Amino acid sequence: MTAAEAVAKIVGALAAVDGLRPATPISPEATWLPVDWAGLAVDLTADVVELRLIATRLPIPPLLEQATAVVRPLLAGTEWENARLRLVVTDLDGAAFARPTSQ
Repeated sequence: MTAAEAVAKIVGALAAVDGLRPATPISPEATWLPVDWAGLAVDLTADVVELRLIATRLPIPPLLEQATAVVRPLLAGTEWENARLRLVVTDLDGAAFARPTSQ
């Protein structure tokens, strides 16, 4: 699996985690640039797989556990299998305060 394929799979898997989204440097609505915005939130190295995320729900720890559960299996059998998984919440969306927290 190439790095680009791994990033695409990771971003796709994160879509299943309600309450987290990739932290992108610019709005994905800026369609005039042909860039995979969500993919820019993922860095792959031999030592660390880092995902920069925005939380849209609270509490955050269960969301990160869900993200780990969907991403870690994707790395099995790849060159990133033994890399540390670092999930970084870079921002908290205002929507997180409008929704009731899950227990």
